[in-house]
Amino acid sequence: MARRDPRLAALQARAIATLWRVLANWRLTGLWRLARLTGPLVHAFSRRERQVTEINLAQVYPELADKDRPRLARASLTHSAATMFELGLAWMAPPKRVEASILEVHGRELLDAARSEGRGVIVLAPHFGNWEVLNFWLSGHFPFTAMYEPPKIAPLDPVIRQGRERMGARLVPTNPRGVAALLKALKRSEAVGILPDQEPSWGSGVFAPFFGRLAYTATLLPKLVARTEARVVTGVARRLPGRGFAIHFLAADERVYSTDEGESASGVNACVEAAIALDPAQYQWEYKRYRKVIQQQEGRPDYRRYRIY
Repeated sequence: MARRDPRLAALQARAIATLWRVLANWRLTGLWRLARLTGPLVHAFSRRERQVTEINLAQVYPELADKDRPRLARASLTHSAATMFELGLAWMAPPKRVEASILEVHGRELLDAARSEGRGVIVLAPHFGNWEVLNFWLSGHFPFTAMYEPPKIAPLDPVIRQGRERMGARLVPTNPRGVAALLKALKRSEAVGILPDQEPSWGSGVFAPFFGRLAYTATLLPKLVARTEARVVTGVARRLPGRGFAIHFLAADERVYSTDEGESASGVNACVEAAIALDPAQYQWEYKRYRKVIQQQEGRPDYRRYRIY
Protein backbone atom coordinates (compact mmCIF):
# COMPACT_ATOMS: atom_id res chain seq x y z
CA MET A 1 0.00 0.00 0.00
CA ALA A 2 1.39 3.37 -1.02
CA ARG A 3 2.16 5.77 1.79
CA ARG A 4 -0.14 8.78 2.07
CA ASP A 5 1.62 12.04 1.14
CA PRO A 6 2.11 13.77 4.54
CA ARG A 7 1.46 17.22 3.05
CA LEU A 8 -1.76 16.06 1.43
CA ALA A 9 -2.79 14.29 4.65
CA ALA A 10 -2.19 17.48 6.66
CA LEU A 11 -4.24 19.49 4.16
CA GLN A 12 -7.08 16.95 4.26
CA ALA A 13 -7.03 16.88 8.06
CA ARG A 14 -7.15 20.66 8.26
CA ALA A 15 -10.08 20.85 5.85
CA ILE A 16 -12.05 18.13 7.63
CA ALA A 17 -11.41 19.58 11.10
CA THR A 18 -12.43 23.04 9.87
CA LEU A 19 -15.66 21.62 8.46
CA TRP A 20 -16.44 19.92 11.80
CA ARG A 21 -15.78 23.17 13.69
CA VAL A 22 -18.14 25.05 11.39
CA LEU A 23 -20.86 22.40 11.60
CA ALA A 24 -20.49 22.27 15.41
CA ASN A 25 -22.26 25.67 15.41
CA TRP A 26 -25.18 24.49 13.29
CA ARG A 27 -28.54 23.55 14.73
CA LEU A 28 -29.65 19.95 14.43
CA THR A 29 -32.41 20.99 12.04
CA GLY A 30 -29.79 22.39 9.65
CA LEU A 31 -27.57 19.32 9.94
CA TRP A 32 -30.51 17.05 9.17
CA ARG A 33 -31.48 19.15 6.13
CA LEU A 34 -27.89 18.91 4.90
CA ALA A 35 -27.95 15.13 5.36
CA ARG A 36 -31.25 14.87 3.49
CA LEU A 37 -29.64 16.66 0.56
CA THR A 38 -26.45 14.59 0.72
CA GLY A 39 -27.83 11.08 1.27
CA PRO A 40 -29.64 10.77 -2.08
CA LEU A 41 -26.54 12.16 -3.85
CA VAL A 42 -24.36 9.49 -2.24
CA HIS A 43 -26.91 6.87 -3.31
CA ALA A 44 -26.95 8.20 -6.87
CA PHE A 45 -23.25 8.82 -7.47
CA SER A 46 -21.30 6.61 -5.03
CA ARG A 47 -21.55 3.21 -6.63
CA ARG A 48 -19.66 1.36 -3.89
CA GLU A 49 -21.83 2.65 -0.99
CA ARG A 50 -25.05 2.11 -2.94
CA GLN A 51 -24.19 -1.43 -4.03
CA VAL A 52 -22.94 -2.64 -0.65
CA THR A 53 -25.94 -1.13 1.11
CA GLU A 54 -28.42 -2.72 -1.27
CA ILE A 55 -26.64 -6.10 -1.20
CA ASN A 56 -26.76 -6.11 2.60
CA LEU A 57 -30.42 -5.08 2.65
CA ALA A 58 -31.31 -7.82 0.15
CA GLN A 59 -29.54 -10.33 2.40
CA VAL A 60 -31.11 -9.33 5.72
CA TYR A 61 -34.58 -8.31 4.45
CA PRO A 62 -35.31 -10.74 1.59
CA GLU A 63 -39.03 -10.11 2.04
CA LEU A 64 -38.59 -6.42 1.23
CA ALA A 65 -40.17 -5.44 -2.08
CA ASP A 66 -37.72 -4.42 -4.81
CA LYS A 67 -39.17 -0.91 -4.90
CA ASP A 68 -38.70 -0.49 -1.14
CA ARG A 69 -35.05 -1.53 -1.01
CA PRO A 70 -33.64 1.57 -2.79
CA ARG A 71 -35.84 3.73 -0.55
CA LEU A 72 -34.39 2.14 2.59
CA ALA A 73 -30.89 2.36 1.11
CA ARG A 74 -31.31 6.11 0.52
CA ALA A 75 -32.63 6.54 4.07
CA SER A 76 -29.67 4.61 5.48
CA LEU A 77 -27.13 6.68 3.55
CA THR A 78 -28.91 9.83 4.70
CA HIS A 79 -28.46 8.78 8.33
CA SER A 80 -24.80 7.91 7.67
CA ALA A 81 -24.30 11.40 6.23
CA ALA A 82 -26.01 12.88 9.29
CA THR A 83 -23.60 11.02 11.56
CA MET A 84 -20.62 12.48 9.72
CA PHE A 85 -22.03 16.01 9.87
CA GLU A 86 -22.85 15.62 13.58
CA LEU A 87 -19.27 14.77 14.55
CA GLY A 88 -18.57 18.46 15.08
CA LEU A 89 -21.45 18.59 17.55
CA ALA A 90 -20.33 15.46 19.44
CA TRP A 91 -16.64 16.41 19.57
CA MET A 92 -16.47 20.21 19.54
CA ALA A 93 -19.75 21.83 20.60
CA PRO A 94 -20.09 23.02 24.23
CA PRO A 95 -20.86 19.97 26.41
CA LYS A 96 -24.06 21.56 27.74
CA ARG A 97 -25.35 21.85 24.19
CA VAL A 98 -24.58 18.20 23.40
CA GLU A 99 -26.18 17.10 26.68
CA ALA A 100 -29.28 19.16 25.82
CA SER A 101 -29.57 17.33 22.49
CA ILE A 102 -30.02 14.01 24.32
CA LEU A 103 -33.77 14.14 24.87
CA GLU A 104 -34.39 10.62 26.18
CA VAL A 105 -32.43 7.92 28.03
CA HIS A 106 -33.95 4.43 28.19
CA GLY A 107 -32.57 1.50 30.17
CA ARG A 108 -30.02 3.30 32.33
CA GLU A 109 -31.11 1.05 35.20
CA LEU A 110 -29.32 -1.84 33.49
CA LEU A 111 -25.97 -0.08 33.95
CA ASP A 112 -26.78 1.15 37.45
CA ALA A 113 -27.86 -2.32 38.61
CA ALA A 114 -24.64 -3.94 37.40
CA ARG A 115 -22.46 -1.33 39.08
CA SER A 116 -24.45 -1.55 42.33
CA GLU A 117 -23.56 -5.27 42.38
CA GLY A 118 -19.88 -4.38 42.02
CA ARG A 119 -19.76 -5.58 38.42
CA GLY A 120 -18.28 -3.92 35.39
CA VAL A 121 -20.44 -3.23 32.35
CA ILE A 122 -19.56 -4.08 28.76
CA VAL A 123 -21.49 -1.85 26.34
CA LEU A 124 -21.89 -3.31 22.87
CA ALA A 125 -22.10 -0.22 20.64
CA PRO A 126 -22.99 -1.11 17.03
CA HIS A 127 -22.76 1.35 14.14
CA PHE A 128 -26.28 2.63 14.62
CA GLY A 129 -27.52 6.20 14.92
CA ASN A 130 -24.75 8.41 16.26
CA TRP A 131 -22.34 6.29 18.31
CA GLU A 132 -20.21 9.34 19.11
CA VAL A 133 -23.13 10.87 21.00
CA LEU A 134 -23.40 7.57 22.89
CA ASN A 135 -19.69 7.81 23.75
CA PHE A 136 -20.25 11.40 24.93
CA TRP A 137 -23.08 10.39 27.26
CA LEU A 138 -21.35 7.29 28.63
CA SER A 139 -18.06 9.03 29.36
CA GLY A 140 -19.90 11.91 31.02
CA HIS A 141 -21.84 9.64 33.40
CA PHE A 142 -19.54 6.67 34.11
CA PRO A 143 -15.83 5.87 34.23
CA PHE A 144 -15.56 4.68 30.63
CA THR A 145 -12.84 2.97 28.57
CA ALA A 146 -13.01 2.14 24.86
CA MET A 147 -10.70 0.74 22.23
CA TYR A 148 -9.45 3.16 19.61
CA GLU A 149 -7.75 2.70 16.25
CA PRO A 150 -6.07 5.82 14.80
CA PRO A 151 -7.60 7.15 11.56
CA LYS A 152 -6.07 6.58 8.14
CA ILE A 153 -5.46 10.33 7.90
CA ALA A 154 -2.88 10.50 10.67
CA PRO A 155 -3.05 14.29 11.35
CA LEU A 156 -6.72 13.83 12.33
CA ASP A 157 -5.72 11.63 15.27
CA PRO A 158 -5.32 14.41 17.88
CA VAL A 159 -8.60 16.03 16.77
CA ILE A 160 -10.58 12.78 17.11
CA ARG A 161 -8.80 11.78 20.30
CA GLN A 162 -9.51 15.12 21.95
CA GLY A 163 -13.17 14.93 20.91
CA ARG A 164 -13.68 11.43 22.26
CA GLU A 165 -11.77 11.99 25.48
CA ARG A 166 -13.13 15.42 26.41
CA MET A 167 -15.78 14.04 28.80
CA GLY A 168 -13.32 11.73 30.51
CA ALA A 169 -13.29 8.64 28.30
CA ARG A 170 -10.07 6.67 28.25
CA LEU A 171 -9.00 5.38 24.84
CA VAL A 172 -6.81 2.28 24.60
CA PRO A 173 -5.21 0.62 21.55
CA THR A 174 -6.72 -2.32 19.69
CA ASN A 175 -4.02 -4.76 20.79
CA PRO A 176 -3.24 -6.99 23.83
CA ARG A 177 -2.28 -3.92 25.86
CA GLY A 178 -5.69 -2.44 25.18
CA VAL A 179 -7.43 -5.70 26.14
CA ALA A 180 -5.50 -5.69 29.42
CA ALA A 181 -6.72 -2.13 30.06
CA LEU A 182 -10.34 -3.20 29.45
CA LEU A 183 -9.95 -6.07 31.92
CA LYS A 184 -8.57 -3.74 34.58
CA ALA A 185 -11.42 -1.27 34.05
CA LEU A 186 -14.02 -4.03 34.37
CA LYS A 187 -12.42 -5.31 37.56
CA ARG A 188 -12.80 -1.77 38.93
CA SER A 189 -16.55 -2.07 38.17
CA GLU A 190 -16.31 0.50 35.38
CA ALA A 191 -17.90 0.58 31.93
CA VAL A 192 -16.12 -0.34 28.71
CA GLY A 193 -17.27 -0.11 25.12
CA ILE A 194 -16.59 -2.51 22.28
CA LEU A 195 -17.76 -2.53 18.66
CA PRO A 196 -19.70 -5.77 18.06
CA ASP A 197 -20.18 -5.43 14.31
CA GLN A 198 -16.70 -4.88 12.92
CA GLU A 199 -15.17 -7.82 11.10
CA PRO A 200 -12.05 -8.98 13.01
CA SER A 201 -8.83 -10.27 11.50
CA TRP A 202 -8.46 -14.00 10.90
CA GLY A 203 -7.86 -15.84 14.16
CA SER A 204 -9.73 -13.31 16.28
CA GLY A 205 -13.27 -14.49 15.58
CA VAL A 206 -15.69 -17.24 14.68
CA PHE A 207 -18.49 -17.52 12.16
CA ALA A 208 -21.93 -16.90 13.67
CA PRO A 209 -25.32 -16.10 12.13
CA PHE A 210 -26.21 -12.46 11.54
CA PHE A 211 -29.66 -12.10 10.00
CA GLY A 212 -29.44 -15.72 8.87
CA ARG A 213 -26.08 -15.53 7.09
CA LEU A 214 -22.76 -16.46 8.70
CA ALA A 215 -20.64 -13.43 9.55
CA TYR A 216 -17.12 -13.54 10.98
CA THR A 217 -17.59 -12.18 14.50
CA ALA A 218 -15.04 -11.15 17.15
CA THR A 219 -14.57 -13.38 20.20
CA LEU A 220 -13.25 -10.70 22.56
CA LEU A 221 -16.50 -10.55 24.52
CA PRO A 222 -16.53 -14.06 26.06
CA LYS A 223 -12.90 -13.60 27.12
CA LEU A 224 -13.79 -10.38 28.96
CA VAL A 225 -16.90 -11.88 30.57
CA ALA A 226 -15.13 -15.06 31.68
CA ARG A 227 -12.40 -13.13 33.47
CA THR A 228 -14.50 -10.39 35.08
CA GLU A 229 -18.13 -11.59 35.44
CA ALA A 230 -19.16 -8.30 33.88
CA ARG A 231 -22.70 -7.63 32.72
CA VAL A 232 -23.38 -6.89 29.04
CA VAL A 233 -25.79 -4.35 27.53
CA THR A 234 -26.29 -2.99 24.05
CA GLY A 235 -26.13 0.80 23.74
CA VAL A 236 -27.16 3.11 20.89
CA ALA A 237 -27.96 6.78 20.34
CA ARG A 238 -31.04 6.77 18.10
CA ARG A 239 -31.44 9.90 16.02
CA LEU A 240 -34.63 11.91 16.38
CA PRO A 241 -34.18 13.73 13.05
CA GLY A 242 -33.70 17.44 13.41
CA ARG A 243 -34.49 17.36 17.15
CA GLY A 244 -31.85 15.34 19.03
CA PHE A 245 -31.14 11.82 20.23
CA ALA A 246 -32.62 9.06 22.34
CA ILE A 247 -30.14 6.85 24.21
CA HIS A 248 -31.20 3.21 24.48
CA PHE A 249 -29.62 0.52 26.64
CA LEU A 250 -30.98 -2.95 25.87
CA ALA A 251 -30.55 -6.13 27.89
CA ALA A 252 -28.16 -8.49 26.14
CA ASP A 253 -29.10 -11.83 24.64
CA GLU A 254 -28.26 -14.40 27.35
CA ARG A 255 -26.02 -16.32 24.96
CA VAL A 256 -23.36 -13.62 25.30
CA TYR A 257 -22.49 -15.12 28.69
CA SER A 258 -21.73 -18.55 27.23
CA THR A 259 -18.17 -19.85 27.51
CA ASP A 260 -18.58 -21.33 24.02
CA GLU A 261 -17.23 -18.75 21.57
CA GLY A 262 -19.66 -19.67 18.80
CA GLU A 263 -22.65 -19.43 21.13
CA SER A 264 -21.43 -16.12 22.57
CA ALA A 265 -20.84 -14.69 19.08
CA SER A 266 -24.38 -15.69 18.11
CA GLY A 267 -25.63 -13.78 21.14
CA VAL A 268 -23.58 -10.73 20.18
CA ASN A 269 -25.06 -10.71 16.68
CA ALA A 270 -28.55 -11.10 18.14
CA CYS A 271 -27.85 -8.00 20.26
CA VAL A 272 -26.95 -6.04 17.13
CA GLU A 273 -30.10 -7.26 15.40
CA ALA A 274 -32.22 -6.09 18.36
CA ALA A 275 -30.64 -2.63 18.18
CA ILE A 276 -31.21 -2.40 14.41
CA ALA A 277 -34.89 -3.25 14.95
CA LEU A 278 -35.30 0.15 16.66
CA ASP A 279 -34.96 1.77 13.21
CA PRO A 280 -33.29 -0.22 10.39
CA ALA A 281 -32.56 2.97 8.41
CA GLN A 282 -30.18 4.17 11.13
CA TYR A 283 -27.76 1.23 10.76
CA GLN A 284 -24.59 1.69 8.69
CA TRP A 285 -25.40 -0.87 6.00
CA GLU A 286 -22.59 0.30 3.68
CA TYR A 287 -20.07 -1.72 5.72
CA LYS A 288 -19.08 -5.11 4.20
CA ARG A 289 -20.18 -7.19 7.17
CA TYR A 290 -20.07 -10.45 5.20
CA ARG A 291 -16.70 -9.96 3.50
CA LYS A 292 -15.13 -13.12 4.95
CA VAL A 293 -16.76 -16.45 4.11
CA ILE A 294 -16.41 -19.78 5.89
CA GLN A 295 -15.32 -21.48 2.65
CA GLN A 296 -12.23 -19.24 2.72
CA GLN A 297 -11.43 -20.37 6.26
CA GLU A 298 -11.84 -23.99 5.15
CA GLY A 299 -9.26 -23.43 2.41
CA ARG A 300 -11.61 -24.17 -0.47
CA PRO A 301 -10.10 -22.98 -3.77
CA ASP A 302 -13.51 -21.83 -5.02
CA TYR A 303 -14.31 -19.67 -1.97
CA ARG A 304 -14.72 -16.52 -4.08
CA ARG A 305 -17.93 -17.82 -5.61
CA TYR A 306 -19.52 -17.73 -2.15
CA ARG A 307 -18.82 -14.04 -1.61
CA ILE A 308 -21.60 -11.52 -2.07
CA TYR A 309 -19.35 -8.47 -2.51
